[in-house]
Amino acid sequence: MLDALTTSQAHRYEPDPEAIGFVLQLVRALHSYGESAQRVEDLVEAMSDKLGLLGAQVFSTPTSIMASFGPLGRQRTHMLRVRPGEVNLGKLAAVEQVSVEVGQGRLSPGEGVLAIARINRAPSPYGAALTILAFGVSSGAACQFLGGGLREIPVATILGLGLGLFGEVAARVRRIGEVFDPLAAFLVSLAAVGLAHVMGPLSVLVATLAGLIVLIPGLTLTTALSELATRHLASGTARLSGAVITFLSIAFGVALGTRAGAAAFGVPPLATPDLLPGWASLLALLLVPLCFTIIFRADLREAPWIVLSGAVAVEAGRLGAATLGPELGAFAGAFAVAIAGSLYERVRRRPAAVVVVPGLLLLVPGTVGFRGLTSLMERQSLAGIETAFSALVTAMALVAGVLVAGVVVPARRLRM
Repeated sequence: MLDALTTSQAHRYEPDPEAIGFVLQLVRALHSYGESAQRVEDLVEAMSDKLGLLGAQVFSTPTSIMASFGPLGRQRTHMLRVRPGEVNLGKLAAVEQVSVEVGQGRLSPGEGVLAIARINRAPSPYGAALTILAFGVSSGAACQFLGGGLREIPVATILGLGLGLFGEVAARVRRIGEVFDPLAAFLVSLAAVGLAHVMGPLSVLVATLAGLIVLIPGLTLTTALSELATRHLASGTARLSGAVITFLSIAFGVALGTRAGAAAFGVPPLATPDLLPGWASLLALLLVPLCFTIIFRADLREAPWIVLSGAVAVEAGRLGAATLGPELGAFAGAFAVAIAGSLYERVRRRPAAVVVVPGLLLLVPGTVGFRGLTSLMERQSLAGIETAFSALVTAMALVAGVLVAGVVVPARRLRM
């Protein structure tokens, strides 16, 4: 489009300031609600074309966004300093809907800016009490996936409730929020040792992992590898570095909390988790996606689709593992979830991330990577390297599954 301009037209071209303002607010909102660099850039460039912003170029990283508009040599470049966003599926869907309405002309760019501002100010659809409860239930249900038994599941539930409560406190106290991950890991692991003395012999490691399951950055690791695979090198490298640092900070907090707990309460009594009946897995498979609906603030009307996505992910992953092995089996689960997400986007006219993110969270290798780092910190180098490599292979299998699914059923770049 820009190439068709004559030299004189290019010199006379002036981008619409209102349209630029909307695009900048759009890119900031998409980033803040956890969208990947590839999706942000695709959506913003498509929107810029719709609004007649010629020569639009966007460069997104976890901590900064640059956007340029206009012919080469006369570009106007804007830089936004941002913080890594947290996934908010409800607001993400609402922001994308605003972009559709602006692109179709039902809203002006100025009205779109006001609509995004209202979305940003909107409170969570779920109160603090329900969110804390979701943390606890998700930890208890995830404990079953991690091999926990009758003793580990109640302990993991208590730890998850404590983590949710601590998260509400950290959201209001900035100094705590800056060191939230290691401090939360320390408190959860310390409490796990204490509860092991109160509630009898149990696997402290399994209970601790389940209690921290929401903090484990497996999804961040997978997103980083996906960005690297699609040549978004700056964003992927930065996000990968952030995931590694988060893993290390959580592992440090757990190691410190475990040692402090042993010093304060004594060495915890350990036991092998009990085996649970098959219906426990089905119940956990229902509860975890429902909790993710609340934790990631998705619209409650999307809960059945999110539960269905989780079932597709787990079943496809199980069949893939039986055929390809546990690491490569994740490819089948991710492929199935991404296909389901593309179909959901086309039928429901909602972002595929609404169902893809919760589904992938049941497959991401976060706990495996954490076990690898824990082994390395305990100087079990061979076991740690093997486990960490297994986590990377699993994450890459997830990325491959999503990318291949994008070729089979391409996502709609901007639904207009």
